[in-house]
Amino acid sequence: MDLTSYAEWAVRLANDPDPPPELSGLRDELAAVFDAAGDDLAVARLLNALLARYPVRPQLSDHDGRGWHLHLAEDPAATAVMGLAAVVAELGVDRLGRCREPHCGLAFLDTSSNRSRRYCSARCASRANVAAFRARRRNGA
Repeated sequence: MDLTSYAEWAVRLANDPDPPPELSGLRDELAAVFDAAGDDLAVARLLNALLARYPVRPQLSDHDGRGWHLHLAEDPAATAVMGLAAVVAELGVDRLGRCREPHCGLAFLDTSSNRSRRYCSARCASRANVAAFRARRRNGA
């Protein structure tokens, strides 16, 4: 079972300015996990509390012609929490990030091979690079 898509759902929820009412509290809790990125113990504590609050119920499915395979039950909170916890367990806390573009700050998962992602999107990376270039030109560098 690839839990990355579930983790990406957690990122989308953490970044959603207007989540469904039943998920607004979870959005804030997921955002706190990304805010704690860099502090392994804090991330683990937060995710463990979320895993206890939103238990996962796996189930067998053959919906897509691939034969029987596992899916997480259709609980959006549980799937988001489990996906994020699985990414942290398999890849590490340093794969969680906040965009470094000064006007953004959205959460993201760093799935790059060299753990080098610093921005949530190519748009933010470009905006930051253009700003840095213009600053160098202004300073005569």
